[in-house]
Amino acid sequence: MKVRMELNPKYPTPKLGGHRPPLQWAINAVGAVCDRALAIAMIVTLCITANPAAAQAPAAGLFPAYTAPRAIDGKPNLNGIWQAFITANWDVEAHPAQPGPHPEIMGVWGAGPGGQSIVEGGVIPYKPEALAKKKENLEKRTAVKATNDPHRYDTGDPELQCYRPGVPRANYMPFPFQIFQTPSEILMVYEYKGAVRTIYMDPHREAPTDSWMGWSNGHWEGDTLVVDVTALNDHTWFDRAGNYHSDALHVVERYTPISPYHLKYEATIEDPNVFTRPWKISFPLYRRVEENVQLVEFNCVPFVEELMYAPLGLYKPPSR
Repeated sequence: MKVRMELNPKYPTPKLGGHRPPLQWAINAVGAVCDRALAIAMIVTLCITANPAAAQAPAAGLFPAYTAPRAIDGKPNLNGIWQAFITANWDVEAHPAQPGPHPEIMGVWGAGPGGQSIVEGGVIPYKPEALAKKKENLEKRTAVKATNDPHRYDTGDPELQCYRPGVPRANYMPFPFQIFQTPSEILMVYEYKGAVRTIYMDPHREAPTDSWMGWSNGHWEGDTLVVDVTALNDHTWFDRAGNYHSDALHVVERYTPISPYHLKYEATIEDPNVFTRPWKISFPLYRRVEENVQLVEFNCVPFVEELMYAPLGLYKPPSR
């Protein structure tokens, strides 16, 4: 069967220099048989599908050459409040919009937005047995345990239970964070749960033990802050989709100023227990520039007490 498509005069096709713009032509062509808004959505979907890594940090040359203002030691001044505006906290790989775990109660409030992959190459290089564990994590992402069982962290997204997010996840949660920079130490304070990490610049220090946010030592490579993160425990996930790691996780972060209002963030992730090779994520961080902008407390502990302790009979509702 042949389908003949004719442009609907209701959707005029503008000409530029005697040539129709390709995107406009495509929108109008689809608009001949369906609603214009739907046509635009179809074209955008095709673009996203064709380029799953488009959410990654800007490519070199996208911004003009930039030299950041200097701190007192002559290094780039990264002080300020920054935030990622991506959907990687739901899934670092490409994902469609989807309902939440309980749409019958939450409706669209609990839905997750679609988004593009921030993973270089689009897909995390899991070992086969580790990929099976990732799928199990997704299935059990809302299962929580509040016991002394050492396996209580094996199920349930740590974010759901108000645990610290770890690195790199803290940097792409839908919350801002603030950088306080000195020559010897750089402090990062995250709005989510008030999580904090110190980057030791000079001298470097050894981690006393594994922890949720790991241990960070940094140095400068030109205008790029390079942070070596070790001693991360195995309780954190990369996202709500169950992407995870072991206690062998090693992360190397790179923060590069590319304009007065943007940092290019990159992280190389290595864990031989879970992945077949190191892999990389990247995305832009945006400077928050609102007047009097500041971090606002997000103490999530009261929000999870009923979820975690009511099944044990240990939850007492607060008096209203």
